[in-house]
Order: sequence, then structure tokens, then C-alpha cells
Amino acid sequence: MVFDVSKISGIGEFRIVKEKDRELYFRGQLAFLVLHRNTIELRCDVRLSENLKAKYESIMESRYFGKGGIEIVLANQLSPQEIEDLIRLSYNLTT
Repeated sequence: MVFDVSKISGIGEFRIVKEKDRELYFRGQLAFLVLHRNTIELRCDVRLSENLKAKYESIMESRYFGKGGIEIVLANQLSPQEIEDLIRLSYNLTT
């Protein structure tokens, strides 16, 4: 699954840092999204992340953001729209 973050409504300016095996998306000096080949990591509200981890096998605590984020294995458990909503939330939580 490929995400064009620039086409998600509600997302303002950001910059991308490409590394060997991932892309980091920054709002200012803070990352709001990490794209790997088969997973994405993003910031998330703690209560929402607990609910999502309980509901979906493909969601776990983020390695990059820790308890302040989730990592989603792209296994089609969430729709592209749901993932876009979570990316938008992560962007808005990053200040």
C-alpha cells in the first residue's frame, strides 16, 4: 500500500527524510509518520491506541514513538481511509 501524504486533506507543510529502509515525515522538527516497506508508524492518542491494539492484530506499540504512537502492519485490516484519518490525527498531534 502506497500513501501520497500530500494528497491527504488536512495535512499542511511537511518535509521528508529518506533513510535506507524508511521515510520519516516531519512537521517542523518533530516526526509524525514513519513509512517502512510493510508497516507505518504514527503518533496517536494513548486511549485510542489502546483501543486499536485491542481490536486489531496488525496494530502494536510504535518502535519509533513508543507509547505515544502505534505501528500498523499493512495487512488490510484497516481501510485506506482509516489509515489516512490516523495519519491526519498524527499530523495534528505533532506540534
